[in-house]
Amino acid sequence: MSLLDFIAFFIYSILLFFLVSFLGKKIKQPKVKLYYIRAYWLKVFFCFCYSIFVLYISAGDTSTLFFPEGYHFYKLLLRDPEQISVFFEKGTDISANLLANPRHLGYFADEGNFIVIKITALLCFLGFGKYMVVNLFFALIAFSGIWKLFNFFLDQYPKLGREMAIALLFLPTLTFWSSGILKDSLSIASLGWFTYSAYQLLYHKRNILLNLTILFISIYLFSVVKIYILVAYLPAFFVFLILKNTMLLKSTFSKVFFILTFIAISIAGFTYVTGTMTTAISKYAGEDIVEGISGYQANYAYQGENQDGSYFSLGVEFDPKSPNLLKIAPAAIVATLFRPFIWESRSVSTLLTSLESFSLMLFTIYVLFKIGLLKFIKLIFKYPIILYSLTFSLIFALFIGATTLNFGSLVRYKIPCIPFYLISLFLLLYHQKTDIAALKKTGAQ
Repeated sequence: MSLLDFIAFFIYSILLFFLVSFLGKKIKQPKVKLYYIRAYWLKVFFCFCYSIFVLYISAGDTSTLFFPEGYHFYKLLLRDPEQISVFFEKGTDISANLLANPRHLGYFADEGNFIVIKITALLCFLGFGKYMVVNLFFALIAFSGIWKLFNFFLDQYPKLGREMAIALLFLPTLTFWSSGILKDSLSIASLGWFTYSAYQLLYHKRNILLNLTILFISIYLFSVVKIYILVAYLPAFFVFLILKNTMLLKSTFSKVFFILTFIAISIAGFTYVTGTMTTAISKYAGEDIVEGISGYQANYAYQGENQDGSYFSLGVEFDPKSPNLLKIAPAAIVATLFRPFIWESRSVSTLLTSLESFSLMLFTIYVLFKIGLLKFIKLIFKYPIILYSLTFSLIFALFIGATTLNFGSLVRYKIPCIPFYLISLFLLLYHQKTDIAALKKTGAQ
């Protein structure tokens, strides 16, 4: 990376700011517009930090695989445009002779890696092959999805703009780990666009063709990049949509019919997706998901004993013969949401994450004591959006905590669920206050 990279990054940041400002003209509320602009510049700052971090401090896929191979394909297309056919091939069909590093061939077996490399190559044309500029493009792709997710929640809670901004736009780990050439940037973007478009389509019934197209693209990216996010997300989100739509129906019979029909369709779709997921995992880790988890844990335990790294233990051994995951669920969820603990941090990146995790743990304790356990549970089931946010975050936390026993990976893999967990806490506090206010008003009358 040369001085030109830094100059190009600065120029593109300014140019893209004008584009972002133009697109933000539709925002009417001054505070929301302020969040929008500040979130953009925060994203730019974290993108700069991430680019330097993975290049000079802690090398990762961005600097060792995705950009080198993407840049190589970009140069290949400049020399021979007919090589565009490579972009329509499967990663398993790629010849080692076409790669910048033939030893990377094994990574192309994962279509998720290949699609990131292809997108990197295409963005190199817009950024003249500059490493930091391409990182900036990926960061803004992720930002677009995060902004859509922010709008989804703001649409339902206009008074909680500040809280939603904290949970989505200004959360350090989410912003940092979605600010570069990574599968995480694409998955976060897909999550935001999928949520917003599905809500607009299935609840508001708006822009049907456009939203269907966005849903198709989002589901495709999920299926290639990180299908397990969609598997964990769909049940919770569909339940939310069911309960949200039933509020619009006046007839009790219509409500019951709608719920039963929607549940049947959801179960059928979820069964198909999880079946596909199970088959994929079994190729690498055994006959089923629980055996796969056992294999992951054994592998991490071995690495922890034989290497100097940030490997850790849940403190609970997983029994693959057990019919469920309840035995390790508490430890796995705690690991995802609240670890690494401060004393477990061995690097700058995990230290910053541990401070955020510690703050999240303190906030969780505060909410529990403020509301009370019984009221806490009642509010979850009273409000569909809290049920949806908390269910997704806990299910996702369970599987990530059970299969990722390395802090370096955990800090990245957990970013989709942390905003939803934090939002559920904010909503619990908000509804506790509104319920008390409603009771006082009723009593006064």
